[in-house]
Amino acid sequence: MTELIAGRGRAAGATFAGIVLAGGAARRMSGVDKPELVVRGTSLLGRALAALAGGRPLVVVGPRRAGYAGVVWAREPVPGTGPVAALATGLESVRDSRVTVLLAGDLPGVGTSTVDRLRGALGADVDGAVLVDAAGERQWLTGAWRTAALRAALPVQPENRSLRRTLGTLRIAEVPAEPGEADDIDTPEDWARYR
Repeated sequence: MTELIAGRGRAAGATFAGIVLAGGAARRMSGVDKPELVVRGTSLLGRALAALAGGRPLVVVGPRRAGYAGVVWAREPVPGTGPVAALATGLESVRDSRVTVLLAGDLPGVGTSTVDRLRGALGADVDGAVLVDAAGERQWLTGAWRTAALRAALPVQPENRSLRRTLGTLRIAEVPAEPGEADDIDTPEDWARYR
């Protein structure tokens, strides 16, 4: 559980912003508040925020929840219009950070080492770095991005747009996921593995 210790493994003076998308409807989970599900004593939202330790600001796009200090809460003008709209809303709270780390609020295996590896993959020749699962699929909601590239990629009307299509044209480094790191909780069966 050392990955949940704030700042562990962070380089001195490291600066980045963190955005957690935590406003989905969880239709396949009968509307349960997925970010509040607890894995090994910590909520999924708490795990995402711990993985982003040292980031400023830490923005959560979704309904306000109690118990999370130091978080900027944001909500899309029309909730439920997808991750691109949520990303656009989150970026409104990011001012000076050159790097923004984007995480979903339902990732049980993400930690500070995940974020550090993603940030470390941001070479001069790429706009972003995303985690890639064992099947070779890019995990668009587990990535580190140059903030300016994110802003430039956003469509004028971000509602109901595909995140893959929006960010897929950028220059991207792929970071292989460690076992369990790319897991997310989308279904009751997914959740059963972590209870």
